[in-house]
Amino acid sequence: MEDMNSYSWLWFALGTVLTWGLYGIFLHMGQVGMADPSNGRYKAFLFVGVAYFLTAVLAPLAILVARGSDWNFPGKGLWLSLIAGILGAIGAFFVLLSLGALFAQGNKSAPAIVMSIIFAGAPIVNAIVSLTMHPPAGGLSGMRWQFVVGIVMAALGGYLVVKFKPEPAPSDHGKKVATVDVPKSE
Repeated sequence: MEDMNSYSWLWFALGTVLTWGLYGIFLHMGQVGMADPSNGRYKAFLFVGVAYFLTAVLAPLAILVARGSDWNFPGKGLWLSLIAGILGAIGAFFVLLSLGALFAQGNKSAPAIVMSIIFAGAPIVNAIVSLTMHPPAGGLSGMRWQFVVGIVMAALGGYLVVKFKPEPAPSDHGKKVATVDVPKSE
């Protein structure tokens, strides 16, 4: 039996699947919850930034202090990490813009549509860029057919989820709700 620590990467990856899977839903609800059609997405993005500051600035600072870090940040690692953060923030902003634009068209399934496209498309972009940076032995002919089929299936899966998503149930907004008169106690 293998050590459970050898699977720690998988648990962390599944944690990301869970949190990013919920990300679009909560981001959309936050945007709508701002009750400001003109600026709700920007207000929501502001609080995404606050959350990033709390989670991605204060928490690592505390960990580095607790571990007695030497505070040496080599330029290459610093700049590449900064670019990664900028790409993540721009991506989060694009998610908000996409959710807002689709919701403005009256589509109440915006999170399901937008996040399905993102989570099907991002691995394809990652695979293509990774192949460009680290080509397989033997060039493109060195790729296994299963890899190519996986890329096609990711694209097809994203399309199918968006194309055939279930329609949401009609909302109860505006419907009269039955009430019961409760006698007042004296």
